[in-house]
Amino acid sequence: MTEIEDERSPLLQTESRSEDTLVETLQESRSRWRSIRIMYITMFLSSIGFSIVISSIWPFLQKVDKTADTSFLGWVIATYSLGQMVASPLFGAWSNYRPRKEPLIVSIFINVAANVLYGYVHTFPSHNKYYMLLSRAFIGFGAGNVAVVRSYVAGATSLQERTTAMANISASQALGFILGPALQAALTSIGQTGVSWHLIDLELNMYTAPAFLGAFLGVANIVLIVALFREHCVVDLDRMKSINGNIQGSSEVLENSYDGIDLIAVVSFNILFFIILFVFAIFETIATPLTMDMYAWTAKQAVLYNGILLVGVGVESIVAFMITKLLSKRFKDHLLLLGGFVIIFLGFFVLLPWGNQYPPIQWTDIKNTSNYNSTELKYESLTQPSLYLSAERVGCPVQQVWCQHIPSIHLVQYILSAVLIGVGYPVCNVMTYTLYSKILGPKPQGVYMGWLTASGSGARTLGPVFVSQVYTHYGPRWTFGPICGIVMAAIILMGLIYKRLSQFSIQYQRLQ
Repeated sequence: MTEIEDERSPLLQTESRSEDTLVETLQESRSRWRSIRIMYITMFLSSIGFSIVISSIWPFLQKVDKTADTSFLGWVIATYSLGQMVASPLFGAWSNYRPRKEPLIVSIFINVAANVLYGYVHTFPSHNKYYMLLSRAFIGFGAGNVAVVRSYVAGATSLQERTTAMANISASQALGFILGPALQAALTSIGQTGVSWHLIDLELNMYTAPAFLGAFLGVANIVLIVALFREHCVVDLDRMKSINGNIQGSSEVLENSYDGIDLIAVVSFNILFFIILFVFAIFETIATPLTMDMYAWTAKQAVLYNGILLVGVGVESIVAFMITKLLSKRFKDHLLLLGGFVIIFLGFFVLLPWGNQYPPIQWTDIKNTSNYNSTELKYESLTQPSLYLSAERVGCPVQQVWCQHIPSIHLVQYILSAVLIGVGYPVCNVMTYTLYSKILGPKPQGVYMGWLTASGSGARTLGPVFVSQVYTHYGPRWTFGPICGIVMAAIILMGLIYKRLSQFSIQYQRLQ
């Protein structure tokens, strides 16, 4: 049976205890899966709302407020996830008592308004960086509908359908995170000046256009939900009782469980998901400042080149996801998850600086120092003419003392790291959701998916703050070294729960 046929298989009537009585018509099945696929789109667009401006936040922040530094950049990026972490349980609880259309539409409307605020940050006379911080916080608050999306998909699918549906949800989210910068790269052609409409104080440039595009996509999402989304709920009470009865008979898997769910596995997967999102948020946050420091790229070059690189990573991730689905037929899920963590570890390990080549220092700062003679200035103007031909200050800021004694990261290292992380991240993301969904079984998963969302949001809150503080003061060596240690801790945790997951996989196959 193909995947599409499996998705469209009609559910069985549990009340009559007859496995031959159909519970939904073909029209109802189509409506149910149309609503589920709208949730895929909602998850995808929510992820794009986060990543579409990631590579341009730093130069835009410098443009609208000269007092902002890389430490504040970390807070600007982190507030998105902080807002999402606060909103997720609120919207989740709302969806338990009211039609899910309500929290979905309200959350997306908040997202649209916050994107418009981001596009108008430059119009405020002062404290622009705080308005940018506020706009990103509300964009994240609107993205709290992720918990509603996951709980709806969990409730609108049977146990057999749920694994595929949750995998598709995770793929939609991962794809949005990765392809968002591709849209940003495409919009760099507008330029830093762009076009202006003074009547409404509108400036459409490479920094604001992604925000307005995000607002437009949000409006389109609201239209889809109003026009096509319908509430559906799959109730398989008898099958749940039967399966739970069988599961409770396995003391090997559930000796530390509550209500038929292995709590050790649940907590472990929340920790693993936290680590996955933590390290990927760090990579997204540091990409633009790192390349501007290491390779003396201008703001426009950093946004464009990182966007192009992430387009390639996005295509690579799509291929990785397709290969993962094929490999899952031959290898167990937890083996693929372990392999994904190993690849991520290698991706950050290759970023560790080595050699005797150092980052270029911003020449405008050095020229004003008394201990820098004209001979040295003339030599550097010949060896690195790009630093002098550009009116924009480029290179590693002299305030970052580590620039003078920490070797630079070679461009090949950076590209290789992006390639490895582009493979490891989607594999870990998809397999975490898949295994987590299987561990929860046929029960309603709203509360547990809320925990997972909070774990990911917490990671995206702490990751940018961590990297902005550590990178600014200590450089890439003390940034990527501890990250390698964190990923290695995740691999060790996988080893500790490996036997439990293996036993669960066998038990799950037996139940299926």
